[in-house]
Amino acid sequence: MHPQPIFKIFGQGVYLYGICFALGIVACFVFLYLAMRYKKFSETSSDAVLFIGVFGTGFGVFSAMLFQAFYNYLDNPAGGFKLGSMTFIGGLIGGVVSFVGVWNLYMFVIRPRTKIKWLTGEMNAGLCDALPFIPIGITIAHAFGRFGCFWAGCCYGKTTDAWYGLYCAKHYNEITGLVSMGDKVIPTQLFEMFFLIALGLIMALLYFRFKFNYNFAVYAIAYGIWRFLLEFIRADDRGQFIGSALTPSQIWSIVMVLIGVGYVFVQKYVFSKFMKHPELAVITEEEQPLPENE
Repeated sequence: MHPQPIFKIFGQGVYLYGICFALGIVACFVFLYLAMRYKKFSETSSDAVLFIGVFGTGFGVFSAMLFQAFYNYLDNPAGGFKLGSMTFIGGLIGGVVSFVGVWNLYMFVIRPRTKIKWLTGEMNAGLCDALPFIPIGITIAHAFGRFGCFWAGCCYGKTTDAWYGLYCAKHYNEITGLVSMGDKVIPTQLFEMFFLIALGLIMALLYFRFKFNYNFAVYAIAYGIWRFLLEFIRADDRGQFIGSALTPSQIWSIVMVLIGVGYVFVQKYVFSKFMKHPELAVITEEEQPLPENE
């Protein structure tokens, strides 16, 4: 655990958590860019996914703090409504909703009415073509984030004497620079990081090797079940819904699983009809028929 700053820039501490968080976002967008190039997305199509994705990421971070502040307020109204810590599922919800909202705003309001050439270029692929591999990028960013949580000493599990137990940094004093260590706990951050890596690799194999287009459902169902079960061994305070025996993340995990199941049918009967498959529309010079001699 290393919750203290590793160095300072202009008097502001730089933390391993922040570095892991930033690396995760960069790695996610690099993957999306490479995936779209591999699938022959046009420049306009790629730019739309990436730039709207940046907005969705930013709003997702705000949403993650907003959700956690709401949970904390419900659990302890006397503490007030304060933004600070984050919850991943809250960020995921805000990021997905804002991305879809801005995408539709761009496609159906801005694009048909603007005269800016950069915004009206050829789009040979749409959101339905990107949905099968976007969850892979999410798992990449999330895995880096969980590694950052490990160094920050947050999102830890229950105390344990098992061989895999690790000491957790309970408190960092910014004045003295000292870290107080707690008991050995279950390293749920690392468990989740390894799960996300495995899930991302499986989805990548399914998509790039077998042309599987239901990865959003795989992600929602698999992570929903995983997170629901993981919550039973988490020990950090994440707030509560009033009158609920389940944690907020467990309730949202159930919602994720249901959405994942529903997505299977939506993809099969709706989204599949809107997929443009740009990689199949590209004809190489070798494949083009030779002109007939007159």
